[in-house]
Amino acid sequence: MQTLLPEHAKRLAAWCTVALLVAGVAAVGVWLVITFKTAVTPVLLAILGTALLGPFYRRLIKMKVQRSLAAGLTCLAVLAVFGGATYVVVSALVETGDQIVASLRQAAEDLARNFGAAGTSLDDLAANAKDLLGKFGGTAASGVISGLSVVGELIATAVLALVLVFFFLRDSDRAAGALRSLAPRATGDVVVAMARRAFEAVEGYMRGTTLIALIDAVCITIGLLILDVPGAVGLGALVFVGAYIPYLGAFISGAVAVLVALADRGFVIALWALGVVVAVQLLEGYVLQPMIQSRTVQMHPAVVLLAITAGASVAGILGMLLAVPLTAAVFGVIGELRTRYSPAPEPGSSGAASGASDS
Repeated sequence: MQTLLPEHAKRLAAWCTVALLVAGVAAVGVWLVITFKTAVTPVLLAILGTALLGPFYRRLIKMKVQRSLAAGLTCLAVLAVFGGATYVVVSALVETGDQIVASLRQAAEDLARNFGAAGTSLDDLAANAKDLLGKFGGTAASGVISGLSVVGELIATAVLALVLVFFFLRDSDRAAGALRSLAPRATGDVVVAMARRAFEAVEGYMRGTTLIALIDAVCITIGLLILDVPGAVGLGALVFVGAYIPYLGAFISGAVAVLVALADRGFVIALWALGVVVAVQLLEGYVLQPMIQSRTVQMHPAVVLLAITAGASVAGILGMLLAVPLTAAVFGVIGELRTRYSPAPEPGSSGAASGASDS
């Protein structure tokens, strides 16, 4: 029994050391993200893009395509698919955007008429809204300029992220060697295993979320088309984009669809639209996620909501998009550490203890 105590103590010390190392790296990472958000954002987006496009790139490599050419073809495929999807989404929103906005305005007026009386806060809010709109008109020019600067920054970030995706894909075979050279000699294998597990978690999350978002958008779009809800394609595009923000995105996109149905088609059709949204969400929660994301890191909804809140406080909407996959990576690292440094199985320990006592 005495011979086992040093071994358990060593394992406990190793576990504590690695846990402190991970906590320190996480703290430094959060500080870097906050301080160098403009430079870190393209890197994080490139990591997510590499995780999503990795299977296509590896398929090209198996077809004996040269690495640089395979990475370039993958990036061109991204441009084609993303450009086509953006065109479809933007055109759908442009064609039906006015109709959706008008329906939402009508829904708000109906709610105010049915649930608000004269002299209540709803009327006060309407009057104050007119004053705010009048004041906002004087700052429209500065708003346009700031909006153009934001668009320019987004385009620059997207271009840089795409370039980084190319290099990450092409040089992915060197990643393990680079990590081993940076890590201390005794922890090289552990660092490589942690990084591989984290990337696999992000890869599985991105692929599963994209497929689930596509299924949700198609199902809700078909349901809204059957109900003859205006702007069904644009609302479906909103559902697809919102699916990358768990819970919150689905709630917002579903609420918009129901309000549009309420304003344009009436209370009965709105109930049917609500039924479609709820049915799709139940399908996602009880069928799609267990089937599609069964091999990825499973996170409690409370953890997901806390991650989204933290991401929003750090980087706004972009932080909300990045928070969950990064949390999945952290859970992947924790799973790898648990596998490596978990205590020995009880039967083996009892057998070793009996052998030690017999000697």
